[in-house]
Formats: sequence, structure tokens, C-alpha cells
Amino acid sequence: MRRRLVLGVVAAISAAIWAAMIAAPHRAGQSSILDPLETALTNFRLSAFGAIEPDNRVVIVAIDDTTLTTANPLAQGRRNLADIIDAIRTAGASVAAVDILLTDKGNAAGDTALAEALGKLPTVIAAAGTFSPASRGRGVPLTQDVLWPQPLFSDAADVGIVNISTDHSGSPQHVPMVFMTPKGLQPSFAAQTAALFTGESLEFASDALTLGHRVIPLDKGLQMPLRLVGPTATVTTISAMDLLREAGQINLTGKAVILGVTATALWDRFPTPFDPDLPGVEVMATAVSQLVGGEVLRRDDMIRHIDVVSAVLLAVICFVTALLLPLSIGVPLAAGVLALWLAVVWLAFGFGVWLSAALPLASAGVPLAVAAMLRYAHEKRRAAQSDRAVMALKKFQSPALADRIAENPEFLLVPETRELVVSFVDLTGFTQISQDLGPEESEAFLKKFHTFLEQIAEEREGVVLNFMGDGALLVFGLFDPSEDSAANALQAAIDIAHQTRALGRAEGFTHPLGCRTGLHRGAVVLSRMGSDRQQQLTITGDSVNLCSRLLEIAKVESATIAATSDFVSCLKDPLPIPTSHSAIHSVRGRFGEVTLYFWQF
Repeated sequence: MRRRLVLGVVAAISAAIWAAMIAAPHRAGQSSILDPLETALTNFRLSAFGAIEPDNRVVIVAIDDTTLTTANPLAQGRRNLADIIDAIRTAGASVAAVDILLTDKGNAAGDTALAEALGKLPTVIAAAGTFSPASRGRGVPLTQDVLWPQPLFSDAADVGIVNISTDHSGSPQHVPMVFMTPKGLQPSFAAQTAALFTGESLEFASDALTLGHRVIPLDKGLQMPLRLVGPTATVTTISAMDLLREAGQINLTGKAVILGVTATALWDRFPTPFDPDLPGVEVMATAVSQLVGGEVLRRDDMIRHIDVVSAVLLAVICFVTALLLPLSIGVPLAAGVLALWLAVVWLAFGFGVWLSAALPLASAGVPLAVAAMLRYAHEKRRAAQSDRAVMALKKFQSPALADRIAENPEFLLVPETRELVVSFVDLTGFTQISQDLGPEESEAFLKKFHTFLEQIAEEREGVVLNFMGDGALLVFGLFDPSEDSAANALQAAIDIAHQTRALGRAEGFTHPLGCRTGLHRGAVVLSRMGSDRQQQLTITGDSVNLCSRLLEIAKVESATIAATSDFVSCLKDPLPIPTSHSAIHSVRGRFGEVTLYFWQF
């Protein structure tokens, strides 16, 4: 017990250390070797739960293939871009967010027209930063440099940085809400747009953004986990060309319009679980929708703390359970605990809570696999030891009894009364022979006698309970009582008689060697005799005493086999082997007389 306790404590500490080590990067919001697995499991959850409805107040005006073909605002100067923004304003939009970098100078007239258009409507324009790899996972994203819009445009509109955080596959995962730039803290494009649209100020806490009455949970570095809504055009999308052609017919009243490029020939596209080629403007629109009223995905300090605590607890529970309990119980139980937590992780995602799925799999799965292998090796050794013990036990008990005890260690802990066929066998003429042989050769001979006696008993479905010098106690029908038990016992007695005489002739004894057998069927008590530390299976009762006395009567009657009428009545009529004679005898130590039948061979 003490050894198991120590083993359990060591296992718990080892599992906790392992889980804490692999959970440390996750707790700090840093990249780790688990990221690819977490990405795959997150994408699977997104796909399984399917597309969701974005906030209908967010609309995309797309510079699509038709717009580029008909009136390219990117290649033909900024006059056309100004026209699109004017059309957005005319359609009644509350805010326009231009997801296009305006970093270079263009035609003076076009730039002036665009600046004027930006100034007539609450507008956010894009800036983009470059980052040091060392800044990842270390708080607010720190830019090395920023591609700022031309001053003419930044003077007419608010500026927000459009960079997003992607996973290892390039799929959008987080949208930073604020960046540290050479000019100081700068809000993101999505945050600036949402603030301008709602008319509320941005208020940051360590793990949340407050926008009016709305609280949006934030991850490490004030980054918002992105709940992707679906494939391209899940957010309401209007072609910029249609907006220009149908001026006055399209109503954008009260809308936050995100103007960006969706044309297939241009870059700024991302793979997602819903779409392998999602335009960047769709990602920005999704982020704005999430900020102003769409579904959020919560992963903040509290969620990461739950991830770490659950990882440690699962590792300890799974490792200790699988290591200390039997393999057939411990491993399924530990796997069930892990599966139950993964089900919680799955259901939580449906309610917008992003618990890690990779972390519990790694923290508990690896210790569980290790514990299963260790437990398997341990039980294999124990099985080998048990097999050796059973083999050793079979040398002291009947092999059939040894197998039964190995299968059921509680066999006959409570004595049982049964109707059995009892047989006593004893050699005749062996006293003189043993004097001639001496102790060592006598023992060798008895071993041969006991060997064929055991073989004959097993062939006839009997069990040798005890070897007693030059005799033995046998029972028939111990495990599988049948109508043939008496016939089997009689045939075994005959076979033993023939085999004994043959053995005597083979050994070249000068004195004749034979045997006598007593047979009776009656009630016996089958039990374990002895102390708690040393026990022996045996039978007791009047039937045993009676059967043992039959050997004396067989000697008087010069018979090889003596059997009671209770035994003979169990044989089929006519008898398979006729008796030589019968007689009524009194039995030493018993009241009354019994009818006995004899066979002579």
C-alpha cells in the first residue's frame, strides 16, 4: 500500500511537471509546437459549427473584377476612388473604412478629390506595419516601421493599422486592437472603424475592450480572437461598379461600409476553413462586425488559465489512473475523463468560448500513452509470474484444480456439500518390493506410478486430490458432474489395475505387484483445509471414510475393485463390466451393513 502511494505521488508530480512545461507557452500567448494541432482542431470546430450571421450593419463595397475592368480606381488614379467614396456617402453610410493603402503620391487633382471625398464622411483609412519576430507573443504588437497614408489623406480621415495575426497556415486568427508604433500607440483599422461607427471611445483593460455598453474579450497583447463567419460574401457585399451605376438606388443608411479589393488578380487573400481564398477586406469586415455587435470568440486570461489548470489536472488524473489501476480499467477510465473534457471544449466553442483542444490532448494524451505502456509491461510481467506460479501450483495440486484457483482465487473459500464419486487406490505387494528397492529407487518407482495414475484420472475426467504414499484419493465429477462419472471412475480403476501390473512386469520385480480400488458415490464436503497461510483442497465426510474402508474389504474378498451399491446404482443397466460377486459387509467404525460389489482382474 505504501509503495502504491509513493508511486502515485511520483506519477502525479511527473505528470504535473510535464503539463506545466507544455502549457507555459500557451499561458504566455507565445507560439509552441502545439500550434499546428490547435489550428487544425480550431478549424475543425469552425467548420463543424458552420457559418454564422454577421452584424447586418456592416457592409462591404468591393472593388471586384467588374470594377477593375470597367473603371479601375487603382490604375487610373484616385479620382475614381473618390467617386466610389462619394457614392458610399450618397447612399447614406454612417462610416466608410477604406482598406486600401494610400502611401504613395498620385495625380495632384486625383489626390485632392480623394482627400475631399474622405473629409465629407466619417472615414478610416489603412496603414500597415512591419514587425520584429522577437515581438510576437510579448504584449502589444510592436512595429518596426509603418507604411502611413499620405498626410493629405491622414489629415482628412482617421488612420488604423490593418495588420492581423495569422496561424502557421496563414489563416486569420487574431486581430490586434492596438499597436505600438514609432509615433506611439495606434488603434487598429477595425477598432478605429468600430469606434467611429458607434460614436463611443475605446477603453482598454488587460483582457477586454469596452465600446460603449459592449465588452469584447481580448487575448494576450490586446488581440481579439477572430470568429470567422463564413466564406466569401457572407458579409453583405456590393460591387463598387454597381454602386456607381445605381446611384440613388442602393441604400446604405446606418451602415458601416468597408471598402476594399476582392478582385481575384490581386493579393491580400487568406485561407480559412470556409474558403481557401478569402479576401482581406472580408476579414476586416468580420472584425468590425464582431466589435459592433456580432458573435465574439472568447479567449482571454481567464480562458488560458482554465486551459492550463485543466491540462495539469487531466495529466495527473490520466497518468495516475492508468498507471495504478488494472489496464482494462485504468486506460478506458482515463480516456473517458479526457474525452469528457474534450466534449466540454467542443460544446464551449459553440457558446463562443475558445478553450484549447490541443493542450489537453498533449498534456494528458502523452502521459496516458506512457502509463498504458508501463501498465501493459507491468501486467505482462505479472501474467508471466502468475503463469509460472500456476505451473508451480500444478505440481502441488491437480492441474485442473490449479487452473480453477488461478481463474477464481475465491474458489471454495466457503465449503460446499456435493454428491461426488470417490475413489481410493492403494498398491498391493509394495511393502516387500520397497524393502528390496531401497528409499531412492522406491521414490522413483512411486513417481512412475503416480504419473500414469494422474494421466488415467484426467483421461476419465477425474481429479487426484491427494497422493498418499503408495496410494491416492481421486474424485470424479468435481467440475462437470455427469451421468458418466461413475462409469468413468470404474473404467479408470480397471485401467489403473492393468497399468500397475504392466509396470511391475516392466520393472522386473520378483514379487507380484497389484492394486486395490474402493469406489463409492455419496455426499462429501469439499473445502479448503488448513490455516490462512497454508491450505489444501480436500473432501471430508462419511462417504470418504466409507470409501477408504473398502480397501480392507477388497483384501478380504481377494478383489481388485470394491464398490458400494450407491455407486453401482449409478452405472447403466446392464453393467458395462459384470461384477465377479457381491456380498453384505459391516464396515469398521460404522453402524449397519452395506451391500458391496467386487471385480477381480
